[in-house]
Amino acid sequence: MTPRQARLEQQRSDILQAAATLIAERGFHGMSMRDLAEATGFGVSSLYNYFASKEELLAELQTRAFATLIDAAESSLTDAIDPSARLYVFIFNQVRYFIDHADVMRVLIHEAAALPAEHRHKVRGLKEAYFRIGRDAVAAVFAQGCGTPDTARGPVDAVALDRATYSIFGMINWVWAWYEPALHGTPEDVARSIHSLAVCGLVARCPSSPTHAQLPPDFAQRQVSLLNRRTGND
Repeated sequence: MTPRQARLEQQRSDILQAAATLIAERGFHGMSMRDLAEATGFGVSSLYNYFASKEELLAELQTRAFATLIDAAESSLTDAIDPSARLYVFIFNQVRYFIDHADVMRVLIHEAAALPAEHRHKVRGLKEAYFRIGRDAVAAVFAQGCGTPDTARGPVDAVALDRATYSIFGMINWVWAWYEPALHGTPEDVARSIHSLAVCGLVARCPSSPTHAQLPPDFAQRQVSLLNRRTGND
């Protein structure tokens, strides 16, 4: 990369960061290119030399975020052999990225529907690729159990695996809404808590967690019936 190319790339990155901050504060439709020009010091016409439209800018924000997460996961997971360790690394990478880029995280969560149709296919492909990396990490924990023969489970039903993976993503994705460094510790602390919840929830008879009570088969249905009676929905 030439010095000129490096300078242009840095300028694009600066524009994207400013856009993420404005979109996080005002929403995609509440931010104008004039707002972005004022925040960056560029003229409005100059911004269009970097991004053809506000929609293209949003697409680039999302594309870069998922490409960065995929690259981090693929490069770091090669060194984590144990399935539980691999899952921790995956969780930590995403937690750290979202804490360090909270504005980008808000854009990813809240502005997915604003993405133009012509850009959705590429972003969806990146999302699916990233989800598969996470699902593979969860599947390996399912299969290994706690590393002893009596807790190993082998292959797990694909639908149950998807549910578990989405649940873990849900825990990670919600961090931006409540995390405060002074109250909740480091990204490593947050990742350890999520990892502990995930692993001890995935593995039956986990020796490092309290014994879980066995619920009767009709427990869930009885709770629904009880709730219906209380709310008058019977």
